Amino acid sequence: MTLFLGDRLFLSPIGDNPQRVLDLGTGTGIWAIDFADEFPSAEVFGVDVSPIQPKWVPTNCKFQIDDIEQPWTWPDNHFHFIHIRNLEGCVSNWTDLYKQAFECMAPGGYIEVKEHDIELRSQIQELDDEHAFKSFSGNLLEACGRLGKVGLQCRDHGIAKSLKAAGFVDIVERKWPIPVGAWANDLVLKQVGSGALEFLDKSVEGFGIFLLKEVMGWEMAEILVLSSEFRKALKNFRTQPVFDLHIVYARKPETRIETA
Repeated sequence: MTLFLGDRLFLSPIGDNPQRVLDLGTGTGIWAIDFADEFPSAEVFGVDVSPIQPKWVPTNCKFQIDDIEQPWTWPDNHFHFIHIRNLEGCVSNWTDLYKQAFECMAPGGYIEVKEHDIELRSQIQELDDEHAFKSFSGNLLEACGRLGKVGLQCRDHGIAKSLKAAGFVDIVERKWPIPVGAWANDLVLKQVGSGALEFLDKSVEGFGIFLLKEVMGWEMAEILVLSSEFRKALKNFRTQPVFDLHIVYARKPETRIETA
């Protein structure tokens, strides 16, 4: 999504000299690494439950294997910027997570959350309930629910509501439809759409096999059929497939009076 954002790693007004930065659910660590390169004077920490980060990283970037839903060990009032992305379906209680972020954030610091709606849709028509987009996402969301995970935090201003409940102020919400495939007229959106299609095309089984097989009890043949239908729908550009990208950022108040 960096290309879509004009090569920006974030939208929050954090200034030119962020000091301590935390990337939650860092995954491969690419965002944390890029941030550390862009701000060499910052200390950047990436946290994830999976040890899939590279060993060779900037000297100001460190990774930690941990479960972000467990009690944090970071000091209070410590971080100046906390970044979260692509954790829909992975968190049981978002407000509790944001409360931990609030406690560990320095007064005046920012949190930024980037999430995309799990359900793809058509930009030009209403899809019926049997469409592969709805079937695929609906079953994934049901599986997430069985695991006690929230899969639709991004809808109905859910991110902003949870951030407010945790104590954050000056909440800014942004939302865009992201094309899947190179059907858009805009040249940048063509590139973004091509990248989105490639990613989703390669990730269908990665998203679906565990949830559909282990949680929902599907046979592998059923999973492969739905995956094939989903891929076919991805490449049907006549429907102009999109998913909604949500970016929400907010600030920790400087004082208790400001909170009130």
